[in-house]
Amino acid sequence: MITAADLGSFPLFAPLAEDVRAGLAEHLVGRPATRGEVIFVEGEQGDAVYVILDGKIKITRSAADGRENLLAVLGPGDVFGELSLFDPGPRTATATAVVDADLASLGHEALRGWLHTRPDAGELLLRVLARRLRRTNDAMSDLVFTDVPGRVAKALLALGEQFGMPHPEGLRVEHALTQEELAQLVGASRETVNKTLSDFAARGWIALESRAVVVLAPERLERRAR
Repeated sequence: MITAADLGSFPLFAPLAEDVRAGLAEHLVGRPATRGEVIFVEGEQGDAVYVILDGKIKITRSAADGRENLLAVLGPGDVFGELSLFDPGPRTATATAVVDADLASLGHEALRGWLHTRPDAGELLLRVLARRLRRTNDAMSDLVFTDVPGRVAKALLALGEQFGMPHPEGLRVEHALTQEELAQLVGASRETVNKTLSDFAARGWIALESRAVVVLAPERLERRAR
């Protein structure tokens, strides 16, 4: 059972009053997801919003020729699938579990009822939408103004902020992404991203591991990301 305390442990929900979080928790339904499981598919009708309690979820879009674009990697406390609540219609992206994950779903009708009784909680969803808009704006600006090494450095720092854990030599980031997915995340070819990662490693800025990196010199990455 998901409690108000569970939600309060996440920065997004912490500002809400405990009784507001309790009201939300009452409507949440637990939903486990195994690695590689598709939560919903681009184009299908949306009827629920999801909260990540544990694990990682990737949000992707596909081109007509089958190519995939990785829009975001989300972790504990993040919300996804919210656009269909405000603009009923087909899902605009596909959500897939990167690793085994614990989710909580909230049907649109239940969410609307909760917001009707607690309109002050609408600020929560405004924050969710603002985060999405900021992320989209940043991604568009990076594609125009930042070269591939800069985008890779910025992506590593962002993943470190989300998923980084202390390591004797720095910050270990277990992103769980394949090389192809990392390339999709920064909007570049796999070969170019691999070359960039190897260059960063040769400079002593990072240490490469399987589906993980150890950030050894974050200040160097920050400088390269500008």
